[in-house]
Amino acid sequence: MATLSVRKLRMEIQRLRLPVGVEGTYGCIRHPGASLAVPLLPDGRVVILRQYRFAVQRRILEFPAGTLEPGEPPQAAMERELQEEAGYRASRWDDLGLLLPCPGYSDEVIHLFMARELEPLPAPVQGDHDEDIEVLTLSPAELDRRLASGEEPLDGKTVTAWFRARQLLQLG
Repeated sequence: MATLSVRKLRMEIQRLRLPVGVEGTYGCIRHPGASLAVPLLPDGRVVILRQYRFAVQRRILEFPAGTLEPGEPPQAAMERELQEEAGYRASRWDDLGLLLPCPGYSDEVIHLFMARELEPLPAPVQGDHDEDIEVLTLSPAELDRRLASGEEPLDGKTVTAWFRARQLLQLG
């Protein structure tokens, strides 16, 4: 097995026999896991970020999210990221399930949450030095319109989390 590690990711290349009996060389990006929250303000608006992503060389709309630190529970990671990236603290957390964003080449699992009863922090919390983030608030209708129009790129984890949050809000 060959490996290459970069930041928190590790690329493994190994020879495997699949359950159907086929043998081959396969690569997998090993990821420590992540958390994401759909932050909902008391007036119903959604907190979302416009963040620069180097891999696509542009800013995209996405919900606050972050990689788990070793041994860190998913909700604790999300509480930290919500403070660092968006400047809010939540009193209520709803579990929206798990997301496997790229199972064809990565073992990443993203834990999805809805964060409610938000309060803005009195002072900013220092996040990662390389993050380029603009915090926005949108009505659910405006977010739906942006999703439908394709006018601004959104990532898949944001689309999935918003779909699940809308289901929870409609059922709850």
